[in-house]
Amino acid sequence: MPTQPQSISPSAPLSLKQRVHHTFSSLKVRNYRLFFIGQTISLCGTWMQSIAQALLVLKLTNSGIALGLVVGLQCAPVLLLASYGGLLADRFPKRRLLLITQSCAGVLALTLGILVATGSVQLWMVYILAFGLGVVNAVDNPVRQTFIHEMVGRSQLTNAVTLNSLIVNMSRVVGPAIAGVIVAQFGLAPCFVVNGLSFGAVLGCLYLMDGRALMKSEPVKAAKGQLRAGFSYAWKTPAVRDVLLMMALVGTLTYEFVVSLPLLAHVTFPGTEAQVAAGVALLMVAMGIGAVVGGLFTASRMTASWRTLTIASFGFGAGMVIVALSPSLMWAAAAMVVVGFFSVPFTSLTNSLLQLAAAARMRGRVMALWTMAFIGSTVIGGPIIGWVGQSAGPRWGLVVGAAAAVAAGGIGVRVMRRRSREAVSTLPGSVPDQERLPA
Repeated sequence: MPTQPQSISPSAPLSLKQRVHHTFSSLKVRNYRLFFIGQTISLCGTWMQSIAQALLVLKLTNSGIALGLVVGLQCAPVLLLASYGGLLADRFPKRRLLLITQSCAGVLALTLGILVATGSVQLWMVYILAFGLGVVNAVDNPVRQTFIHEMVGRSQLTNAVTLNSLIVNMSRVVGPAIAGVIVAQFGLAPCFVVNGLSFGAVLGCLYLMDGRALMKSEPVKAAKGQLRAGFSYAWKTPAVRDVLLMMALVGTLTYEFVVSLPLLAHVTFPGTEAQVAAGVALLMVAMGIGAVVGGLFTASRMTASWRTLTIASFGFGAGMVIVALSPSLMWAAAAMVVVGFFSVPFTSLTNSLLQLAAAARMRGRVMALWTMAFIGSTVIGGPIIGWVGQSAGPRWGLVVGAAAAVAAGGIGVRVMRRRSREAVSTLPGSVPDQERLPA
């Protein structure tokens, strides 16, 4: 079993040295350290491919509709099939499944790179490969999320999940920057090839892990109705249902930055094509900076709590409102730092609270629902925010996203009040609510 870092009493004040130590404490677990290294390399490649794929579609078609269709084809399988991926995570060894999914993703990236390099790529090929990657992600995402629990256990879960979110946001900045240099010097094809090769780092790190140190849960045996049982369990378990509702609201309407930020830069703060592109990049980088700071702050915390999640929800919404009201692009960029700061705590805390609350036999299916609410919901939320932004203006698209985050915070407040009442009702000498008589 992996050695867990020494715990610190939540009531004791932390020195700066202790805070820094705790921020990266899950990296002391060797298996997670290998996972972290592999993901850091691979996610940079993933963002390189994302940028190159968008440029490729625009080069082939000069059509925003075609670009939206590619994104839809890549996200739709996650919405429709992630529940099956979660069931696979409950039934089979997660490390073995990740070896398969990461290999498939690498092959798809290399295939697209070869097609582009040889000049034989056509739009329908991009559609098929995007859909194929979506199918792979439908399995890979819930497996990868639950595998974190298997590597570090309950005590380090929040820290490990937050550090994972941190590298996602850092790669959001680093990957596109590298892609810009590569495309300018060598064209689009190397971005896909480099991404395909980057999966080799993940496979190597998975292979080097110590399987005996993994905290594996008992595999669920195949039986009828297991998919339905997962949905039923999530709905009937308040601690799971409420988190998923919060994630669904924010994932569907708030996290549509791929739509809302380009609209804001193009319509609200117009300029030349180069100026608009630079504006979008500025907003994304500002959000990435805030996300890194927010991620480090959250990683230094010792536990996941409903109070912190609720604060993150309201802070997320407030940041979005400030962006919507910003009088200039620079003010909007400054506000995006606030948005980024609260975005990582929100996603990492919903992830952690779900995994801590879910029964081991249901963890894969529960995290599949989280993946559907976070990633798959783009298929629904993207067009909605796009329509609002086009009809009423980009600022209103951001306001809708802010309202969703505030509504999620309202769910958090309701949960805390319910838990407070339950705590009072279980105190020694207290009378259950149904037995209390009016004065």
